[in-house]
Amino acid sequence: MNPDHEDSDRYFDAFDYIVFAAMLLVSALIGVHFAFFAKVKQNTTSEYLMGGKTMGIFPISMSMIASYISGISILGIPAEMYTYGTQFWMIVASESFVSLTMAVAYLPVFYELQITSSYEYLNLRFNQTVRLFGSILFLMKMLLYIPIVIYVPALAFSQVTGINLHLITPLVCIVCIFYTTLGGLKAVVWTDTIQTVVMFGALIAVVFMGTYSVGGFSEVWNRSKQGGRLDFFNFDLDPTIRHSFWTVTIGNFFSWMASCSINQAMVQRCLAMPSLNSARVTVAILVVGIMTLVSMCCYMGLLIYAYYYKCDPITRGAIYKSDQLLPYFVMHIAAIMPGLPGLFVSGVFSAALSSMSTGLNSMTGVIFEDLIKPRMKKPLTESQASFLMKIIVVIIGSICVALVFVVEKMGALIQASGSLGAITAGPLLGIFTLGMFFPCANSTGALIGGITSIALISWISIGTQLNMAQGLIRFPQKPVSVEGCKVDWLTEYLSLTLDNPTSNLDPPFILYRLSYMYYTALGTITAITIGLAVSYLSGSNKGKPVSKELLSPVIHRFLKKGLDLKDENGVLQGALQLKMID
Repeated sequence: MNPDHEDSDRYFDAFDYIVFAAMLLVSALIGVHFAFFAKVKQNTTSEYLMGGKTMGIFPISMSMIASYISGISILGIPAEMYTYGTQFWMIVASESFVSLTMAVAYLPVFYELQITSSYEYLNLRFNQTVRLFGSILFLMKMLLYIPIVIYVPALAFSQVTGINLHLITPLVCIVCIFYTTLGGLKAVVWTDTIQTVVMFGALIAVVFMGTYSVGGFSEVWNRSKQGGRLDFFNFDLDPTIRHSFWTVTIGNFFSWMASCSINQAMVQRCLAMPSLNSARVTVAILVVGIMTLVSMCCYMGLLIYAYYYKCDPITRGAIYKSDQLLPYFVMHIAAIMPGLPGLFVSGVFSAALSSMSTGLNSMTGVIFEDLIKPRMKKPLTESQASFLMKIIVVIIGSICVALVFVVEKMGALIQASGSLGAITAGPLLGIFTLGMFFPCANSTGALIGGITSIALISWISIGTQLNMAQGLIRFPQKPVSVEGCKVDWLTEYLSLTLDNPTSNLDPPFILYRLSYMYYTALGTITAITIGLAVSYLSGSNKGKPVSKELLSPVIHRFLKKGLDLKDENGVLQGALQLKMID
């Protein structure tokens, strides 16, 4: 099937608006249900933040999948495939190792302690200062991440409706803030579950309709191969290559470890499960779901290339950013399936709203448990605490909406979110790893290691973004063709691009050229290395016993048995000593 690439812009019809409005209405009604009609009201801290710790495997699994596959992935990954090829697809190779490491090494520690905020661990293992530092890093990370999450679906909606994204952004965010504020974790989880179904349905519909439009899977694969898009196993060890097999697998392992194993949103959901085994099952389902969704997004990138392989819409000026490719593609194949654009945008918004609601709920837990509660002279009643947390949701939600307008100025979504997220992800993973795997690490080492790590990654990330903005760092893109475009447009294009000189500039500092996929790994290793060195120089933990429950089960075999158990009141106590190994 030969698509007409010169079609005029297409927009939503009435059926599309109905599909989209239904998704928003269902999300809002779930919040209303848990706030006013559920048997157990959301008026206690445990219910609001932890769902009463009685959540089932299915909704928690769906919630985690929805939370970690945002609109950034749905729009950014296909754009990545179209522009740079399939090497990024290899991130799925490290996902299973992430789930195994999390389930065995990190999750048991949090589940044993039964804490509301993952950063309470830093207080138990180190001190209040390190806990505060970790909490602030997490809040910084989410404030950098959520605006990008909001911007993505607003961009897609604007493209397929013609409505300015500055108008749609506040409207949709109000719905998200509404159900998150009223319904707490249960509303977030069940809304995520519905939105995950919508997201899967939208992507499956686009995959099947797109494959049919191109002429079948074999045609998609052949055109992608001819266009040089198929590039899975680049084993070059050069760390400055944007995406090689090593950068995407090793880099993704550390990035996802930071996102899953110690992230407040993940810990909060896993601890909402009735048992550790149930929590481990949800992690396994999460990985399968993520690998499936990522693979669908990658395949859609090949679909888009196969559809436009003779007339690149970016070069032609039909769109201006690679992140607009998928919505543009959906509108072109919309004639085959009425309502497809509405379903697609609902899917993108579902991914975004689930990520935003998860972020708001987890940020509220951290702000309340780590910043407010320890400083209250008089304990709040459950109703007062619940009301305060709802106010916090509204405030931070409003801040995130305001920051959306800053996101507009960024470049490619995948690299922008990865680079900025690594500023805090690496240091946090390093600090938690220090605490759980190195009994000799002390609070001084953890704090200085974390500060050094965040300074290093901030310097590299910001320096790289500045060099990219100045055109000093450019990554080789896969070739595109315009030979199938209109003849009159092609003549104009050639006249505008003739004699376009290129300048030979000295390459920037090598760390600015380091693949952004390595940022989290570098931040983690820096925090651990500096933390251990400073701990050693400051006397380690001599005279300050560390409870066994604060250490990963992976290293328990190196500890003396019979120590560090909880007393009859469940209070952590006891000394830790390393085995002497001959």
